[in-house]
Amino acid sequence: MVQSLNKKVDLTIKATSYLGMASYGQAMIGDEAFEYYNDKNISDYIQIPWSEVTGVIASVMFKGKWIPRFALVTKNNGNFIFSTRDNRKTLQAINHYIPSENMVRSLSFFQVLKRGIKSLFKRK
Repeated sequence: MVQSLNKKVDLTIKATSYLGMASYGQAMIGDEAFEYYNDKNISDYIQIPWSEVTGVIASVMFKGKWIPRFALVTKNNGNFIFSTRDNRKTLQAINHYIPSENMVRSLSFFQVLKRGIKSLFKRK
């Protein structure tokens, strides 16, 4: 059995991890780490201490009315993408441990397209 890093748990919610194939389980936000545990496979878990997290990127749509997913950016291991039943509530719980200036919105489809077109003209 896996030992939790958290001493106090703020939120436990159903979640999906998009690390490789999508897997379903529980996300736990506590005082020491963000933890994800797969429902079907006990050995499939992700534990990310808050000291390792450098930022959070949230995909925001329809002017903030819908948040389909978010990513935790770590110092060494890259990005971990998750989605929960209530992403707004999850991000509010994460905001207790990660400063607000490190939580950003991802670029929209049109912003990415606009930057790509601008970069084509800058190359000439």
